[in-house]
Amino acid sequence: MHFTFRQLQVFEAVARHLSFTRAAEELHLTQPAVSMQIKQLEGSVGLPLFEQVGKKVYLTDAGSALAAHGRRIADCVREARAELEELMGADGGRLRVGVVSTVNYFATGLLAGFTRAHPEVQITLDVTNRRDILQRLEDNEPDIVLMGKPPDGFDVVAEPFRTNPLVPIAAPDHPLAKRRRLAVADLAGHSFVVREAGSGTRAAMERFFADHDVAPGRTMELTGNEAIKQAVEAGIGLAVVSRHTIGLEIDAGRLVELPVKGFPIMRKWYVVHRTGKRLSPCAQAFRAFVLAHADI
Repeated sequence: MHFTFRQLQVFEAVARHLSFTRAAEELHLTQPAVSMQIKQLEGSVGLPLFEQVGKKVYLTDAGSALAAHGRRIADCVREARAELEELMGADGGRLRVGVVSTVNYFATGLLAGFTRAHPEVQITLDVTNRRDILQRLEDNEPDIVLMGKPPDGFDVVAEPFRTNPLVPIAAPDHPLAKRRRLAVADLAGHSFVVREAGSGTRAAMERFFADHDVAPGRTMELTGNEAIKQAVEAGIGLAVVSRHTIGLEIDAGRLVELPVKGFPIMRKWYVVHRTGKRLSPCAQAFRAFVLAHADI
């Protein structure tokens, strides 16, 4: 069985209208031309697709079966055409952005500013931890990622756009919260609330403590910054978090930043994409927008 896309397109129009005349008008063809395409398609299929009773046209069983597939193919073609037209400009198309969970505290603001300038862009935002973001990059899923520095040798283009100071925090009634000066050694033995394995913040904290030969006491592992902050407020332990994530809690007096010498741990956030990835116009526009709003 061999038939052309044009024959299927003509058939779909006739099947939808149940009229050769209206299909010809829609496709800007003559009625004999439409009839010829259908005759050739029926010859290829080997079964009649339409039957005419009186002045009405009906689909045969074979025609009904082929019409269902024809509608799906026509829908796919229309969607493909629309997507390609959107991708031709920065003001349309789809943008897939991945962010590590800490970045999400200001990533939504960046996305809001970008959508005001490009309201037709459809954005998918994926918030997860560093380990999962790296896997998504490896699988070439997102267009752009906002994250801490990727590991050396990772096949990406990364440019810094914002500083990320990591600081120790405590509940206001914690014994260390009353101290005006603290050394890193003063943190030894205290309970800590830490992010899940794969978190960039946790990895940076563990490296910092190892470099200063400091071992925390009991640790509780939680997923997400909100859970970490709530646990610290409840007095479960200390934590090391991004300063960008605690502004509201500090202002409200629910958390305190401990004055530990050697902090903050200064890191940077990066706008990242796979090396060799052909960014769409809207992805290029978003990358430029992020870099234009950098604070470093």
